[in-house]
Amino acid sequence: MIGDLTYDVLPDWERLPPEHHHVDVAGVAVGPDDRVYLLTRDENRVFVYDRDGTFLTTWGDGIFTTPHGLTVAPDGTVYCVDCGDHTVRRFGQDGTLLQTIGTPGVATDTGYRRGDGKPVVHNVETVATPAGPFNGCTNLTVAPTGDLYVADGYGNCRVHRFTADGELVASWGGVGVGPGEFHLPHGICATRDGRVLVGDRENDRIQVFDLDGTYVTSWTDVQRPTDLAVDQEGLVYVSELWRPRGTASFTRGTTPVDLPGRVTVFDPAGSVVARWGASTTMRGAPGNFVAPHAIAVDSAGDVYVGEVTGTFGVQAGRVPPNLGDHQLQKFVRTT
Repeated sequence: MIGDLTYDVLPDWERLPPEHHHVDVAGVAVGPDDRVYLLTRDENRVFVYDRDGTFLTTWGDGIFTTPHGLTVAPDGTVYCVDCGDHTVRRFGQDGTLLQTIGTPGVATDTGYRRGDGKPVVHNVETVATPAGPFNGCTNLTVAPTGDLYVADGYGNCRVHRFTADGELVASWGGVGVGPGEFHLPHGICATRDGRVLVGDRENDRIQVFDLDGTYVTSWTDVQRPTDLAVDQEGLVYVSELWRPRGTASFTRGTTPVDLPGRVTVFDPAGSVVARWGASTTMRGAPGNFVAPHAIAVDSAGDVYVGEVTGTFGVQAGRVPPNLGDHQLQKFVRTT
């Protein structure tokens, strides 16, 4: 671990009931009461836990196609982003569906062609033109104003701004590596000082905008940022995906070395204050990562990291099946 802050891993935090199973924790979020919510794959549902890892409830059966992102709003309602269904759904704390943004099963036309040939870097290179919501939407954040900002990344290259009622206000973004352009906007968070931070995953950067979508700056000391969370101090927590040796980004070319998954904590100005987990030999050990995909922080500054080890690791042949349960870790802040 490097940086001024330190964290200890809390092994076996999640006490999952024996009748349930998941292969991935695609999304993780903490509610205003410090309850922890997981959006999972395989059972494709939401699990809810107390802060100590005690299981409380589960809901969402038969709703989701490809669960991807999870956000708990200040009022306790839960937003689930489904990249396979091209929708954002808002639920009550008991799982009652309150709102759907987007048309289930209908993607906007960007030219995106999933699995069409062998990509040079990533399938997002088939996105030809930006479009409206949604095509493979990824994550959502609630701004202090109450507006919703949705990263629309797998089949698009945009951020969409909505009112709390789901009315589209504006969209921004284009295909590319320039300011305000994206190759897979994947994670997103709004800060108290009125900024929107977007994890531009396959460009290896975090782009910073104001609430109107005006580009401010980029943070580039990051690799494949998948999710972002901000705490009460303004610290920004980022989960970063493994980039295997021989694969490439749009901005840095092909990596000659293995770049394991990790977590980085930035101060509000974009300087690194903590970083951990980048092990090439002990990916499945407590405190290290296979495929960090989601991150959240609670009121005490403790950090929760969800991983898509099943799909990104085991199914792709990158790690052996015995690492398949390496999906969720809690880190307790010690300094």
